[in-house]
Amino acid sequence: MAKNVILIPAVGKANRGEEGDRPRRRVAAYARVSTDHEEQQSSYEAQVDYYTRYIQGRGDWEFVGVYADEGISGCSTRHREGFNRMVADAMEGRMDLILTKSVSRFARNTVDSLTTIRKLKERGVECFFEKENIWTFDGRGELLLTIMSSLAQEESRSISENCTWGQRKRFADGRATVPFKRFLGFERGADGGLVVDEGQAAVVRRIYGLFLQGQSPWGIAKGLTKEGIPAPGGGSVWAHRTVRSILSNEKYKGDALLQKVYTVDFLTKKKKVNTGEVPQYYVEGSHEAIVSPEVFDAVQGLLARRKAGRGRVSSVGVLAGKIKCGECGNWYGPKVWHSNDRYRRRVWQCGSRHDPELRCAAPCLEEEALKRLFVRAENLLLRKEGWEEDARRALRELSLLYGMGEGEDHVKGGEEEGPGPFAAFDEEGWRSLVEEVTVYGREDIRFLFRNGTEIRTQV
Repeated sequence: MAKNVILIPAVGKANRGEEGDRPRRRVAAYARVSTDHEEQQSSYEAQVDYYTRYIQGRGDWEFVGVYADEGISGCSTRHREGFNRMVADAMEGRMDLILTKSVSRFARNTVDSLTTIRKLKERGVECFFEKENIWTFDGRGELLLTIMSSLAQEESRSISENCTWGQRKRFADGRATVPFKRFLGFERGADGGLVVDEGQAAVVRRIYGLFLQGQSPWGIAKGLTKEGIPAPGGGSVWAHRTVRSILSNEKYKGDALLQKVYTVDFLTKKKKVNTGEVPQYYVEGSHEAIVSPEVFDAVQGLLARRKAGRGRVSSVGVLAGKIKCGECGNWYGPKVWHSNDRYRRRVWQCGSRHDPELRCAAPCLEEEALKRLFVRAENLLLRKEGWEEDARRALRELSLLYGMGEGEDHVKGGEEEGPGPFAAFDEEGWRSLVEEVTVYGREDIRFLFRNGTEIRTQV
């Protein structure tokens, strides 16, 4: 029996946006430039202006908007807010067509590009890439898109490798650079190098001085925030990690360690701390210093000793940050006893005293007793045979190093009568002379001075 085939003619037009009886297509555009350089700014603005005029000039199209990302890489869609917002709106049915200048503007990652296109296609949203003349609803669209996306990805790989080579060549030549907008103390010089910004440098030197005087990074950050001093990057709140980073960055003493981090994957732009995977370069005398090498090295030694201890260093009071428990290694902190009566007194105790696991039994010491012990230790230091003249010289050097002036006021002369030349507790002497105090017991309290001398005292 012969088959009877009846043709049912099409009533619509090809899905290419031609004018006709079909409803007006809701059309959006996507624009992107990968850098924020001035020459790219005009390209970005031109794309936005062009697609706005182009879409609004079509009578069969309804303008939805132009979604854009400025200064964003196309290797990944993860951080492209404009792109992601456009896709989300498309999935909610707010548009029918997306116009883009080229495949590389849409994405340089083949997987991201195809995944997004297929997701939009399932939702009935078509994309048009003007440069390549690719419509994604076309039968050849996905094949061409795969080829063009792969080429764009290889182009991105080549650009990334060239940039990496250029950067490592600069490192090998000893040329240091920093993110100037977020790096306190330096500004970009005429040759792109580091030039000291004296206004910001004063804050850096103050941070180093406060730390050497016994304050912790947390306490320094709190004080700077309270005073309203702008943080790096222009923020109003200082973080203790920011202070610690400033204290440990070799660029402040005029040197530069280059290639501290490296890019693991050009697509994700993921970075990793360099622990030997790629070469590093240490440049001595790279640029003008903000603090002297002596001050910087003293800070590194103090950071290392504090890190070796347990718990957080207290920053409350002049004695803070220097008294360490010989039993558990934690730091001593202040506490007020009898705060509301006439027996009020300030004591220092181990930070692990109330720890439910450790319950450290190291003794509590009254602040006034500790100050008296320091005066006694100072006098014992000068009485050591052959040490008086050395101690005088050390006092002068340390006083100059930590910004205390000449330091002669701290030594009254060994010929005076009485228990010793030091008669009362002096804050500047404490800050400049004492490295740390270790409490092993009430009968064994050891003062380690910056010249390496250790004096043992008891309450």
